[in-house]
Amino acid sequence: MKHSIRSLNRFRPFLVVAALLAFNARPAFAQSTTFSSTTLQTGISNSLAVIMMFGFVLGIFSVIYGGFAIRRGDVDQGKMSILGGAIIAAAPAVIYAFFKIFGLDTSSAVGVGTFQ
Repeated sequence: MKHSIRSLNRFRPFLVVAALLAFNARPAFAQSTTFSSTTLQTGISNSLAVIMMFGFVLGIFSVIYGGFAIRRGDVDQGKMSILGGAIIAAAPAVIYAFFKIFGLDTSSAVGVGTFQ
């Protein structure tokens, strides 16, 4: 008896997660069975927008870190950090420009709207 209680306590976090997943998955079965590519495209577009924003912020921090590294005297590391940060921050705009150039922006999920 003591052994089964000890093993139950060990698996308690897993049981809680399994129960939460089971209760939260129940409403998913009540969803419509029709597939809409517009909904999928909107979801992908929103996901890419979030990734782009995180990448932009990460690139800005990397550029700032490179400036501090140069100020400390580590010029080579600073230059590489600034270059890497600029590439990370500019990557979404460059990819979107390629999509525009090749005419793929009309039916793609890359565009996230206008930046103001």
